[in-house]
Amino acid sequence: MVSPFIVFFIAAFIYILLPRKLGKPLLLLAPALSFIYFLKIKDSVLSVGFLKEKLILFSPDSLNLPFFIVFLVISFLGFLYNYHETDKKEDIFPLLYACSAIGLIFAGDFLTLFFFWELMALFSTLIIWNSKKDSSQRAGLRYLIIHLIGGFLLFSGLMVLYKNYGDFTFKSLTSDNLHGILILLGFLINAAVPPFSAWLPDSYPESKIGGSVFLSAFTTKSAVYVLAKFFAGSEILVLLGSVMAVYGVIYAFLVLDMRRLLSYHIISQVGFMVTGVGLGTKLSINGAVSHAFTHIIYKGLLFMSVGAVIYTTGRERLNELGGLIKKHKEIFFYYIIGALSISGAPLLSGFVSKSMTITASSEEHNIIAWLMLNIASTGTFISVALKLPYLAFFDQDKTEERLKTVPVNMKLSMLLASAICIIIGLFPDLLYRILPYEVNYRPYTAEHLIFVLELFCGGLLAFMLY
Repeated sequence: MVSPFIVFFIAAFIYILLPRKLGKPLLLLAPALSFIYFLKIKDSVLSVGFLKEKLILFSPDSLNLPFFIVFLVISFLGFLYNYHETDKKEDIFPLLYACSAIGLIFAGDFLTLFFFWELMALFSTLIIWNSKKDSSQRAGLRYLIIHLIGGFLLFSGLMVLYKNYGDFTFKSLTSDNLHGILILLGFLINAAVPPFSAWLPDSYPESKIGGSVFLSAFTTKSAVYVLAKFFAGSEILVLLGSVMAVYGVIYAFLVLDMRRLLSYHIISQVGFMVTGVGLGTKLSINGAVSHAFTHIIYKGLLFMSVGAVIYTTGRERLNELGGLIKKHKEIFFYYIIGALSISGAPLLSGFVSKSMTITASSEEHNIIAWLMLNIASTGTFISVALKLPYLAFFDQDKTEERLKTVPVNMKLSMLLASAICIIIGLFPDLLYRILPYEVNYRPYTAEHLIFVLELFCGGLLAFMLY
């Protein structure tokens, strides 16, 4: 008996042996089978002996449950989006990447956590390298080096911790001792906290379009999970997260590559989560976790949508696109659902999740964090919901060649992701009931609605003047 990650591992092994057409349905079944297996063992704590240590492979709690559910959802959507892909490695590497992320969140000791932490770095690197472009080989190497450094810092911290305590069992960590500082630095690198963030926009756009969907989901959100588990309430995270939120938005203004722009916004949105973890209140932790949940879905949707644009046009830069609204209204619809979700528009998932952290910063009277998060929200609306769709869909048409037809499976995946964003926005209690703490927050208040609309109007005016 082991963690639900075993389902993904077995599926990868079987998929290698089967013909591609027979193995594809197995990929779609793996998330459901993993959840069914979880239901059978959810009241257990599973461990195995290793040398003189006990490795806890499965330790469920209220924090890892929402991460597990959303990892399964994005895995299904990603495999469906990739269903037309003929390269089996484009399925095997993401399958093992998801397997590693699930193993990490259910780990019950530091040694097991480190093992899956390094596996995530390995399989995400292989996803980047599988693009087979010269630029992806170089970006993948840089990605691997920075994550090896992060792994070295994490392992060094664990060795100091073992020397001090004599075991690898989970303990409360702080940033006022050597092992806590080293472990925190390892976590911050995976969270893409500046100045350790260049690896993310450098590497994510270099994978194939399906690989970007998976890359956007697991590494940074797993880092948010471990920060919430071990460093909740650490004041340094409030400062780092607030800077991170604005930093990502500023750099997103400066780029024209669509996936690079979205990659910078991963940094910005993870900044909201890091801030929530640092505030350390029940509301802010719920905000960080709920934002991670919704972000994985709508960011996956955004990468799917721009991936569809890249698939049909063969172009990635906004200055080479334009006029796509006439030819691909469906892609525009899916994209704008994701764009308004990440911007926190009412009736969509971002409105009911990211605002929890902003409200928590206000309740804790942290004006700087509150201000910077709202600036980041406005900047996100300008660049993701206005700049990108205007240049790609409404600007002068620069794609004279015949466009490829987007496969049905890609459209279906985008449709399902859009539906999830809408359902969570309309029925937030579906999300709130699986959060770590009881939720008394109500997003649909007149004050909140008016404030968000004011931010949007300000962002629209700034964009029109620009």
